[in-house]
Amino acid sequence: MSQQPIGVVGAGTMGQGIAQVLATSGFPVQLYDVADAQLERARGAIDKGLGKLVAKDKLAEADKDAALGRLATSTALDALADCEVIIEAAPEQPALKEKLFRDLSHLTGDAILASNTSSLSLTRLAAVCERPERVVGMHFFNPVPVLKLVEVIRAEQTSDATVACIEALAEALGKTAVPVGDSPGFAVNRLLVPMINEAAFLVQEGAATPEAVDEAMKLGAAHPLGPLALADLIGLDVCLAIMEVLQDGFGDPKYRPCPLLRRMVDAGYLGRKSGRGFHTYS
Repeated sequence: MSQQPIGVVGAGTMGQGIAQVLATSGFPVQLYDVADAQLERARGAIDKGLGKLVAKDKLAEADKDAALGRLATSTALDALADCEVIIEAAPEQPALKEKLFRDLSHLTGDAILASNTSSLSLTRLAAVCERPERVVGMHFFNPVPVLKLVEVIRAEQTSDATVACIEALAEALGKTAVPVGDSPGFAVNRLLVPMINEAAFLVQEGAATPEAVDEAMKLGAAHPLGPLALADLIGLDVCLAIMEVLQDGFGDPKYRPCPLLRRMVDAGYLGRKSGRGFHTYS
């Protein structure tokens, strides 16, 4: 790959993590978001994340400064025009992502457009683009600087060269690329989120408290984090959206979202990011 900037669309939790890993791996990064305030928060969060690595002697202070120097931000989509690869990390809203991919396709020409979507169809995203063979899934996991997995999802239209480029990029970031077909939820979320949904049913039915569910899975299944604490980390709104994609995609009632999960999202109890989910956070 050249030293052209890699674009990141969306400066939320996932976009921040992706931008941080790219910058610390030596890539110039152009981070885009619609709001200046969100970009400022993102730069602060990345600065803080790099500072923690310095404090743990995992990163030199000079390397931290160099990484921050490789990070540029903009609220203008045109700033991504010269990017060789653009990684989209916008909210899980199909209409929003399709508009972004359509606009980016018109703007960038030959750039690879990679989506960090956790469950949506890459084939559908590719279909709105002028170069559908350059569209691919690059699904990171939260927290991005820590977790090694990247699911690489091939749309029906994706070329071998595009997949090879994204796999090479993942390797350059110290990640492990695992190829997955374009099926609802891909691999990890198709397995993981229904488990979270079933844990919510346990709580709804009064069979166990959230604390009991999490403790049981940590001690009985050797999970480092209980499923409901993990749901709070992911975001209950994200978990609900994935269950809806699974239900719509497969038409199978086993993927019915737990009503308690839906009520919590309606109430704004989204997990860590709102201060309250299945557990409470200060």
